[in-house]
Amino acid sequence: MELRDIEIFLVLAEELHFGRTAERLHVSPARVSQAIKKQERRIGAELFSRTSRTVRLTEIGLQLRDDLRPVHAGLHAALDRARLAAHGITAQLRVSMLPFNLIDLHPYWKAFRSRYPHWGPQIRQTTFTDVFGQLRSGAMDVVVAWLPVEEADFTVGPALCTDSRILAVAADHQLVGRDSVPLELFAEFPHSTALGLADYWEDSYLPFHTPRGRTIERITSADTADDLISMVGMGEIIHSFPGHATRYWGGMPNIRWLPVPDLPAMTFALVWRAEAENDLIRALADTVADLGAFRF
Repeated sequence: MELRDIEIFLVLAEELHFGRTAERLHVSPARVSQAIKKQERRIGAELFSRTSRTVRLTEIGLQLRDDLRPVHAGLHAALDRARLAAHGITAQLRVSMLPFNLIDLHPYWKAFRSRYPHWGPQIRQTTFTDVFGQLRSGAMDVVVAWLPVEEADFTVGPALCTDSRILAVAADHQLVGRDSVPLELFAEFPHSTALGLADYWEDSYLPFHTPRGRTIERITSADTADDLISMVGMGEIIHSFPGHATRYWGGMPNIRWLPVPDLPAMTFALVWRAEAENDLIRALADTVADLGAFRF
């Protein structure tokens, strides 16, 4: 089975839709159908049960999906390692970011590269959904997360930055014009959340209740910062952010930013799974500790 055919099968097994699979892989739906039929002829059994309305994996399709996933991932990992080795990089550390200040944190990554040129940090913005689960699954090696993180299987490393809190509202929102917004007023407007967050961790970002005990309602979920700011701009929600968000979205004409004096400052630190700790993670932690944390 060719690598492209494996990719087509695995994406279709995820999407269960020929059109979406073709769109993701930038091929025609006919190419997807052709690849699946070829695989089914080779195996001698149907991999998908199709009707005019649904596409479902058969039992044999499920087995093949589960067998091929680690093989496919391993092939891509091997190719990635070969590409890195060609540039003198012997290992890569995957760091996922929750704060928005990618640029402000560049000194840490540059210092790491300077000290360890044979190790390549891969810095990516992560989604908000199930951040701890992503770390536990091995999808990332280290996450830059807000504190506190109180997971028994995680290690909390050195802090990178501390920032004040600010509220984003639509330009025509009724709160516009105020000098600041007390947390108590949060109960009067809808907010957003993310899926798979530990309650204590979500509460430390946006409390579930105001100081007087009123519920701060979450009416929807968001997976990325862009989703959040879009919903704010459309007037669907209000949402609190670390203050540095204004450095990146401050020029948006449909957003206004208001201080929230009674929300505590947020500190972001390195966090990793304790049993996955290795020389690369320790080297990054030492680099961050040597440079020290800063405050906006």
